[in-house]
Amino acid sequence: MTIENSAILELTAEGTALVTLNRPAKKNAFDEVMIDELSSIFETLRVSDNVRLVVIRGAGDVFCAGGDLEWMKRQARHDFEDNEADSYELAVMLNRLYHLPQITLALVEGAAFGGGTGIIAACDYAIATKETKFCFSEVRVGLTPANISPYIIEAVGVRNARALFTTARQFNGEYAKEIGLIHEVVEDKNQMATSEEAIARLAFAAAPGAVADTKLLINSVKGRPIDHQLMRETAKKMAIRRSSDEGREGLTAFLEKRPPFWSK
Repeated sequence: MTIENSAILELTAEGTALVTLNRPAKKNAFDEVMIDELSSIFETLRVSDNVRLVVIRGAGDVFCAGGDLEWMKRQARHDFEDNEADSYELAVMLNRLYHLPQITLALVEGAAFGGGTGIIAACDYAIATKETKFCFSEVRVGLTPANISPYIIEAVGVRNARALFTTARQFNGEYAKEIGLIHEVVEDKNQMATSEEAIARLAFAAAPGAVADTKLLINSVKGRPIDHQLMRETAKKMAIRRSSDEGREGLTAFLEKRPPFWSK
């Protein structure tokens, strides 16, 4: 009997990592195995210098239905310490995705509920079909969206989070784009493939070190007052980039009207 992985990592020669949530019979719902496999994949990608773009998708017709019911039943039989440890593994997995140095792209079809929306919000860019259904469904089963809340609130804002977390209202791709959970809405799989290719071209035109540093930059300045200390810090970061190999190559390539060495 062959047992397939709950999460699959495929690497292309060009430098794209394709991560597939691979429990289509369960609508790609999370359990402890999938969470562990995704966490390991993201840790592998963190130190993969040849990867420029990470694409996350679901096998079958649904991106992710949230938590697997059998997994939640097992959790209900655990004591507090085991539940805390189990929940922390999900938090670690999402955090590893959020802090990947590469550009991360979620391709969302069918539905994304609960923890599946956390995957989307932890990515840099997200594309969904307009008929995709979204829901922060935790309160319906007596839970809270605790693990995903930092990423969702950052994506959609406090007011939208309060409205959608507390009501568990279902919404579509158009509304997800309106509130900032999704960046781009497409009609179907063909349009999604076209949009994916466009993002890939942008990813491979960007300097990988600059992308990684930009993601660190955003996290270091968000929410801070624009004072002299922050001004000094950002000036230093820019000076470091200008004197880096990528910075020098980028400027030289621009002046010489040629592609830089990282461009594919």
